[in-house]
Amino acid sequence: METSDAIVVGAGHNGLVAANLLADAGWSVVVLEATPQPGGAVRSGFVTAPGYLSDLFSSFYPLGYASPVLAGLDLDLEWTRSPDVLTHLLPDGRAATLNTDVARTMESVERFAPGDGERWKNAYDDWKGVSGPMLDTILTPFPPVRGGAKLLRRLGSVEALRLARRLVLSVRELGSELFRGEGATLLLAGCALHTDLSPEEAGGGVYGWLLAMLGQEHGWPVPAGGAQRITDALVARLRARGGTIIYEAPVERVLIARGRAMGVRTADGRTFRAQRAVVADVPAPALYLDLVGKRWLPARLVEDLAHFRWDGATVKVDWAVRTKMPWKNPAAAGSGTVHLGADLNGLTRYSARLATNEVPSEPFLLLGQMTTADPGHSPEGTESLWSYTHLPHRDHWEPDEIAAHVDRMEAVVEAHAPGFRSQVVGRNVYSPADMQRENPSLVGGALGGGTAAAFQQLFLRPIPSLGRADTPVDRLFMASSSAHPGGGVHGAPGANAARAALARDRAVLGDLYRSVINTGHRAVYGRA
Repeated sequence: METSDAIVVGAGHNGLVAANLLADAGWSVVVLEATPQPGGAVRSGFVTAPGYLSDLFSSFYPLGYASPVLAGLDLDLEWTRSPDVLTHLLPDGRAATLNTDVARTMESVERFAPGDGERWKNAYDDWKGVSGPMLDTILTPFPPVRGGAKLLRRLGSVEALRLARRLVLSVRELGSELFRGEGATLLLAGCALHTDLSPEEAGGGVYGWLLAMLGQEHGWPVPAGGAQRITDALVARLRARGGTIIYEAPVERVLIARGRAMGVRTADGRTFRAQRAVVADVPAPALYLDLVGKRWLPARLVEDLAHFRWDGATVKVDWAVRTKMPWKNPAAAGSGTVHLGADLNGLTRYSARLATNEVPSEPFLLLGQMTTADPGHSPEGTESLWSYTHLPHRDHWEPDEIAAHVDRMEAVVEAHAPGFRSQVVGRNVYSPADMQRENPSLVGGALGGGTAAAFQQLFLRPIPSLGRADTPVDRLFMASSSAHPGGGVHGAPGANAARAALARDRAVLGDLYRSVINTGHRAVYGRA
């Protein structure tokens, strides 16, 4: 039996963040990863053609770049950006472009409606006034006391109430209140659809506003050399502090005695003892139902898990393109990210198909021009390109269904970039099943660890609870994107779990901490 202060289950970026913070506190840490490599959904590889590097799952990291969690780790990373942040291409050929130069963004959205340029600047000024405390509020455990207090002091009670109202608007409603033309609203709406929310859903506006304003402030940076550099930096930092990662070691059970997590057992029968904490970077259903088991859980928690909702499935295609993209509208040429395939009403129709478990016949695409953002991704004059779109969350997809949808995706790209298909020299397709095979946490191709809908956020994530990393099992903490504040590469769930573990461990204060947490869990779930 191997013994350490903490066992971290899963070497995704959240698990690695938690492991690093615990190692910083002087703890001995062992990370157990089910697959042969670290990183989870933050990885790169050569999967299309020689010399073309692809970011396999996630890419473009505005939240990661701005995250106080990752900044606090002082990772050895070099960031780079595309000339333009984002372009939304409309079916009629027009384009709205976001650039870190606010004057250029203003010029683009002004073409859609007189005055929208100034309205965009006003929206950005509003963001700059709250960006710091807003990120603190979003990325810290619930309730966000410090960040919330900073926001209240900065805004005052009346403006804070107005901000609270803005945070629950749909992105269509928010856009209609802020702007007069479709261009600026589409910049927000396309960003909101990085989640599984439709333009009509409550709370969608905050996602669109957050990502668009981060893009205006910082751009959407990428690590020079690919997403893998984030993972490599986290792994190197952990190893330098004495942490250990064991690969191909899937955990099948959290070992519990007297209601306390004592360690884990892997699928091959090995036992790892945790003297202080078990931290799990796995989805909530897997943690509670598979690794813990109903015996150790309040009945009401198990009942609530039946209502846990995944975010949508994802199909992702990477292409190696021998030329730069032949865009009909040159506005897209300099953007790292391009949204295409729908105007605002089209986004609503696309989302409605997903909501009714239908395959969208005209998919909305998020497309990344990685070489435009980081020239090291492929040879000069070429493009390492990816695109993804959503499908309904299902248990199984037939290969011919995926192939047909990839054809639809390529048709959308071809319509905006005639001749694109003829320039493709290599292609890789990840179906929802492929994503889960590569990273077991991407269940059914869900990228966010659960829906971003308002009914599964804050103290409702992953189920109605305390909105914290603590679980009803003493010294077991959830560090995955199923926990507050959810998906995205920012490290907050991992940091929150590490801080909760450290707080629980502090002698007399730790006993008081656990007493408070137990009282909260009994209030929510009753007794186990």
